Amino acid sequence: MTFLDSVVLAVVEGVTEFLPVSSTAHMILTAYILGISQSFFVKSFEIIIQLGAILAVVAVYLRKFTDRKILMLSLIGFLPSAVTGLLLYPYIRSFFDNRPLLIVMLFAGGLVMIMIEMMDRNLKKPLNNLSAITLKKAAAIGLFQTISMVPGVSRAAATIIGGRFLGLDRKTAAEFSFILAVPTMAAASGLDIMKNGRTFTANEFLLLLTGFSVSFLVALAVIRFFLYFLHRHSFMVFGFYRIILAAYFFLLFLR
Repeated sequence: MTFLDSVVLAVVEGVTEFLPVSSTAHMILTAYILGISQSFFVKSFEIIIQLGAILAVVAVYLRKFTDRKILMLSLIGFLPSAVTGLLLYPYIRSFFDNRPLLIVMLFAGGLVMIMIEMMDRNLKKPLNNLSAITLKKAAAIGLFQTISMVPGVSRAAATIIGGRFLGLDRKTAAEFSFILAVPTMAAASGLDIMKNGRTFTANEFLLLLTGFSVSFLVALAVIRFFLYFLHRHSFMVFGFYRIILAAYFFLLFLR
């Protein structure tokens, strides 16, 4: 991996991690285009740059993390993924390179997202504040999040769709998805690092530091842009984008 490769991958991670488009699919596609093989270091790199994206959420929502109720909601929402991840870690990892499954999940997620937006017209009084989320709703959204362990689903898509199903408006669903990402991604990254821990060379450490920093800065901008976008637009565009991306993956990898 070159310095430029690390920057490109970090930009892709920062852009896609919190959008409902599957960062995993985009990282696979980017690595394929750049000709980067999935070596042990590359896998470690992809894990560590996620921490940069997590830090961006903390920076944006630092005050909300001091709110006891919101902190409790995020922990309750995290529990289903924590239990599932610990029990099924080896089995889940075996799915990560399953490209046919990734394509199907990209396509299915796109369809569901479009359907949710079409149903939105019948939603009379959506919840428009994080403090209005109940513990039961947080746990239910957490159950939706466990589905994102299947490649191609997208953690952001699963939690946003779950939130919309449960009556949250677009902005609140997106914000809870961001906040829920912190314990979930931190735990997932920590588990991967512990399972695959190793030392790095000076050059590898520089690449990791570069990727972490770029991912943080890009994710910071994307989070703010996404919330601005949702004031004026729906998730429909992301649904169609996922379907187009699934078709592209099909032509690229399964032709």
